Amino acid sequence: MTQTKRTFLKAAGTFAAAVLIAGSAAAQAPSFFRIATGGTSGTYFPIGGLIANAISAPPGSRPCEEGGACGAPGLIATAMSANGSVANVNGIAGGTIESGFAQSDVATWAYTGTGIWEDQEPVESLRAIANLYPESIHLIASADSGIESVADLAGKQVSLDEPGSGTLVDARIILESAGLSEDDVEAEYLKPDQAADRMRDGAMDAFFFVGGFPAGAIAELASQEDIRVIPIDGDAAAGILSNYEFFAEDLIPAGTYEGQEEDVTTISVGAQWVTSADQPEELIYEITKALWNDNTRALLDGGHAKGASITSDTALDGVGIPLHPGAERFYREAGLIE
Repeated sequence: MTQTKRTFLKAAGTFAAAVLIAGSAAAQAPSFFRIATGGTSGTYFPIGGLIANAISAPPGSRPCEEGGACGAPGLIATAMSANGSVANVNGIAGGTIESGFAQSDVATWAYTGTGIWEDQEPVESLRAIANLYPESIHLIASADSGIESVADLAGKQVSLDEPGSGTLVDARIILESAGLSEDDVEAEYLKPDQAADRMRDGAMDAFFFVGGFPAGAIAELASQEDIRVIPIDGDAAAGILSNYEFFAEDLIPAGTYEGQEEDVTTISVGAQWVTSADQPEELIYEITKALWNDNTRALLDGGHAKGASITSDTALDGVGIPLHPGAERFYREAGLIE
């Protein structure tokens, strides 16, 4: 073999290797996917972190069948703290986030342009990935506030949660059901951990929180101060349940929070994972598939008290907006829809 031929073959081999390496790098190029949640002291944020971990499979990860990541191939997902349901839907509509958690009522109102969205453009691109778990409506009062019912909030200092949250939406509905408005209370608009801090200082009588129990901010507060979990029941709850199809009867079991000796009747909405119709079908298919695999089941069951409530059997419960085509394809293949 001549020197010229050897040089040519070496160059050709080097080029071929470079092409293979470049092709492999392109195939393994990471994609990024954000999940907007809620405040760090609520339930959305820790659940979002568990799901982000479950659906991630960064480039170069060991394959699932070899004990590695079982997420969507090449995906790096992150959970980000945000203001909650309304803000998350707006972020998806504006294209600033890929997905987020939202209450079932907020998601449906946004998509249909009804309820709290009747004066805004409908978010017709909003799509569902899954219903996750029931979000219990908490009304927490200091033990010495004298508050025993929603009606007792009149004239009290009450936090309704921050603007952009689903809690604020539901708090207004609950006040109205009891014949009250924001003008009838000393309304403040704080995150649950901020409201809890104010309650410790004696500057807050009560606050609303919508989320899975036990909520971290409430559990911490109950370990330090005497609180009451106020029931949302009777005629007020009956009126809400008859007027809004997204609410359901619920119960916060005795012992959920320190000093809570009895079951407390309340109502709940569904926590749903939503995205945009603009997200690629194959990506959402792989994400949905990863959400419901056995490895994710173990992460959810061991990672948070509410994780066990996230099941494929209830993945479509209360979904009032269209499924993303990728999610729909998975559910059809899994036999969950026909």
